[in-house]
Amino acid sequence: MWDYSETVKDHFYNPRNAGVITEANGIGDVGSISCGDALRLMLRVEPGSETIIEASFQTFGCGSAIASSSALTEIIKGMTLDQALGVTNQDIADYLDGLPPEKMHCSVMGREALQAAVANYRGEEWVDDHEEGALVCKCFAVDEPMIENTIRANTLSTVEDVTNYTKAGGSCSSCHEKIEEILTRVLAERGEAFDPMAPARTPPEEAGETVAETVAEMGGLSTLQRIRRIEDEIAKARPQLQADGGDVELIDVRGNQVFIKLSGACSGCQMAAMTLGGLQQHMIEALGEFVQLIPVQGAVPVGE
Repeated sequence: MWDYSETVKDHFYNPRNAGVITEANGIGDVGSISCGDALRLMLRVEPGSETIIEASFQTFGCGSAIASSSALTEIIKGMTLDQALGVTNQDIADYLDGLPPEKMHCSVMGREALQAAVANYRGEEWVDDHEEGALVCKCFAVDEPMIENTIRANTLSTVEDVTNYTKAGGSCSSCHEKIEEILTRVLAERGEAFDPMAPARTPPEEAGETVAETVAEMGGLSTLQRIRRIEDEIAKARPQLQADGGDVELIDVRGNQVFIKLSGACSGCQMAAMTLGGLQQHMIEALGEFVQLIPVQGAVPVGE
């Protein structure tokens, strides 16, 4: 199980500035539900001085994504836009007293959302759609410039580092060769040679831990107890969804991943991310552990 700092836990269980700013004049949207993380950052900026008066967020993702978003809003409030643009993903991680290496991509997502929100306020175009030729990781839609910039900003040296910070290569691994090429080029800029056998920047302490061991450490609930609590939270959410012409169904539970199916008006709804984010948070509180809610179209394929 990942080792979360007390500050991360505090910002997850008691997130600061979560919700909507009705008078927001700068909004940044990054990520996607299909990738497992999505973030909307809202700013209310004072014209003239370009000072951030308010900052809030809505996040669909894991506990680290919520904590990173919460921390980011606390950091940038009171800053000018130019000062805020100087905030790095490492600043977000440091504010939280560190993040597990596998979760550093959450702080990178916060940094991207900030750039998008500032561009939106200034009437500039910030595009996160990726040209096919620039796309390195198709599973998580991570392009070459993002990988290059993240390697430089965080002094990364291994493919595992890149995966921890960007999610690239974390699924099918077919892009590992391309990531190695990028690492070779960027490391050469700082006079270093890429070593495929080098250890990751911060090796995970719990490598090899089984799902059963992780579940036991997470809260000590049996599999049946976990499923019943998850079903209870879905049952609580269902009446409101059905009143709006939608519905939600539990498909499968695998480790800390909860697969659900949205139907009716909920399928394809622009507010689906917010609905899932709220349901996920209720599940986490009920289980006393971090879980990830993943929407699917049908049954989950074997081995996914």
